[in-house]
Amino acid sequence: MSVYRNTIWFLNGIHHYTRKGYEAASKDFEHQQLDVSVVGRSFMVTGANSGIGRATAMAIAKRGGTVHMVCRNKEKAEDARLDIVNESGNTEVHVHIVDMSETRKVWAFADAFKKQYSSLNVLINNAGCMMHKREVNAEGLEKNFATNTMGVYILTQTLIPLLQKSRDPRVITVSSGGMLVQKLRADDLQSERGYFDGVMVYSQNKRQQVVLTQQWAKANPVIHFSVMHPGWVDTPAVSTSMPQFHQMMGERLRSVEQGADTVVWLALSRAAARTCSGKFFQDRKPVAAHLPLAWTHSSTEDIQSFITQLETLARAAQSQPDPELNSSLNPSIITLPQVV
Repeated sequence: MSVYRNTIWFLNGIHHYTRKGYEAASKDFEHQQLDVSVVGRSFMVTGANSGIGRATAMAIAKRGGTVHMVCRNKEKAEDARLDIVNESGNTEVHVHIVDMSETRKVWAFADAFKKQYSSLNVLINNAGCMMHKREVNAEGLEKNFATNTMGVYILTQTLIPLLQKSRDPRVITVSSGGMLVQKLRADDLQSERGYFDGVMVYSQNKRQQVVLTQQWAKANPVIHFSVMHPGWVDTPAVSTSMPQFHQMMGERLRSVEQGADTVVWLALSRAAARTCSGKFFQDRKPVAAHLPLAWTHSSTEDIQSFITQLETLARAAQSQPDPELNSSLNPSIITLPQVV
């Protein structure tokens, strides 16, 4: 990461990513755009028991939508579900227990969901992790990559057929402004080389999500794809993964509702559906996915290499036996077309 990119990113963040940044941006919001009913529409939110995911699930439930909460911890998920049901009065809130770092189990869940439910209107990829020590999952994948990139890839790819046959389908991925300081590293997707910096690995994963979103939008014109930066938000994940940053920023951090606002707008509003698919959003507006003059753009060859490696790793994970899963499970892998 260059000193230039780091400096420009932080100064931009102080101006735009904080609570004051949200308050300034929200003066231009057309708030009636979220005065909608989404009764009859179904939404899947990963990482829905706390932080931005919980705030998103709550906002959807209050507007009548059917919410599928995909969470890792059953007790926390059930507690969050009860709070959402009680506050929204909407009982169509369902919990699914899945650890997004467990690659084969993500396959199994997505495949079973596709068979059980007849439609899914909106998929919100919110779950993420930031581990500061390199660890691998049962499939041998580095856990940040497994959760933030491979989990998102497998869940989305598997559910695309279900989304395609649903009305006004959308996929929103919660990324991070940290990706602006990262160029896609197609030659080291799992951070095996050099010093392992959890913050930079996370930011690299978030760049990978942006590239994936752009490729999905090209390959699936029926579905509206978007990726967004929620700003610097006061969430449990930030306080535990980045305690020094959390303490330094303090009250300048956004609330979870402010962080979730653009996710909710992308998921619910008609205005969002009229925007160009595949864009990177911040505070309800498409913004540049690269800093000015920064050398973070990727070549066609690097993007194709990235996609090919994802497909190869996904197939390898699928082929590994797992005694906890149904041995007859054979979910199909939908591959992205060649990058042009």
